[in-house]
Amino acid sequence: MRKTKNERTIVVFGSSRREEESALYREAYELGRVLARAGYAVLSGGYGGSMGAVSRGAREAGGRVIGVTCAVFDPLPANPWLTEEIKAPTMLDRLATMLDRADGFVAVRGGVGTLSEVTLAWSLLQTRSLNGKPLVLLGADWQAVMDTFRAHTDLGGSIAALARVVAVPAQVLSALTAPPTPPGPPPLG
Repeated sequence: MRKTKNERTIVVFGSSRREEESALYREAYELGRVLARAGYAVLSGGYGGSMGAVSRGAREAGGRVIGVTCAVFDPLPANPWLTEEIKAPTMLDRLATMLDRADGFVAVRGGVGTLSEVTLAWSLLQTRSLNGKPLVLLGADWQAVMDTFRAHTDLGGSIAALARVVAVPAQVLSALTAPPTPPGPPPLG
């Protein structure tokens, strides 16, 4: 089922390694509720952990929940809160589907997979390949990541501004709807 004409979809990047009792699970759960209540469809990688938490929160709030799972992980089942599952044959196809279906991105704390998803989306925003799609980083830990990138890479201020860090799920909606920060000129090489 493809999205309806007016439906907006937010892709949530996050960890598969998140226990239900953890504060980070509860944060992802609340994020799903906030997004669904605002009328967004929620799309994630479709498995457990933070992906399951955001899916559960969105579904319990009456939202549409999409998971892009991957044949690489078979026979791992999708989380039970999905209203739609898209099965991608490869990790690259999975990520391409997520990037294509997104009207915006929110990342919660995760591992190297989450970091690679965030940096790819960020890079595509920088090069204007994903125009007008906001990138929000949820949680205080992301500020330390941003500070590290600024200190140890050539990340400039205009590129850093393409990702907005917010502390709590309640701040995500305003970050998603704030006017986008235009990137500087695309790099030449």
